[in-house]
Amino acid sequence: MSELVLFDVPGPRTRRRMAVVNVLAVLAVAALGAWALVLLDRKGQLAADLWQPFLASSTWVDYLLPGLRDTLRAAGLAIVASAVFGLVFGLGRLSGSRVVRWLSGTVVEFFRAVPVLLMMIFFYQGISQLRVVEPRDVPLLAVVLALTLYNGSVFAELVRSGVHNLPRGQREAALAVGLRPAQSLRLVEVPQALIAMLPALASQLVVILKDTALGAIITYPELLDASRRFGSGNGNILQSLLVAALVFIVINYALTSFAQRLASQVGRHTAGAAKAEAPPLVVAARADR
Repeated sequence: MSELVLFDVPGPRTRRRMAVVNVLAVLAVAALGAWALVLLDRKGQLAADLWQPFLASSTWVDYLLPGLRDTLRAAGLAIVASAVFGLVFGLGRLSGSRVVRWLSGTVVEFFRAVPVLLMMIFFYQGISQLRVVEPRDVPLLAVVLALTLYNGSVFAELVRSGVHNLPRGQREAALAVGLRPAQSLRLVEVPQALIAMLPALASQLVVILKDTALGAIITYPELLDASRRFGSGNGNILQSLLVAALVFIVINYALTSFAQRLASQVGRHTAGAAKAEAPPLVVAARADR
């Protein structure tokens, strides 16, 4: 039996047209890139003396690597805190208590609606006024809190939607073997939902890493702020921002690739193996008949 699809399978003529369109699109993008390079060359932005400072070790040791370290520190803290926040409030949204569901839903929807930059500025100003931490730690704390509340709320929604998308038979089977609803949610449903959520979680981790750049507004010395300070002092701000963008692209690509590899590896050890072993049992049963 043929598998169901959401659209008609393209025929030979359609595939040829798609290939032609793809080639034309690639040529158009290449032409646009070449045109941009020509304009930059006319403005003197491709001069070797503007790019040469990035070959010096002092540029990386004094500016870019410290900025990258602070970026990764804020992102790492925010990722761990967001995971805890999302798991707690995601389970809260799935609770059997109406009050807990309402409170969790209110918290999640509120922090999802508030812009991250606004929360960073709010926490920066508020913590500075309270003077509960050292002044040098205020920007880092504000960045981590803002990223945690926003992305943790997104994680909570991923947990809730992941559990709701599981087959109903998972909970029914857990209840049939004597587990309580809370135990079924904690031991059976949430672990499976987390596996299904890995691609979406990877995308959100990339968002956290990129949003650390907003900390430059509240004087947090992350990679973007470090590259901008270096470019302003050396007259090559465009080149500095391009190098910082390249570093972000490399890290985000590595993070996404790792998450995809982890998802495929986990899938082979869970759902993939079960699907591979199920058909022979059906064939054997039919043969016995």
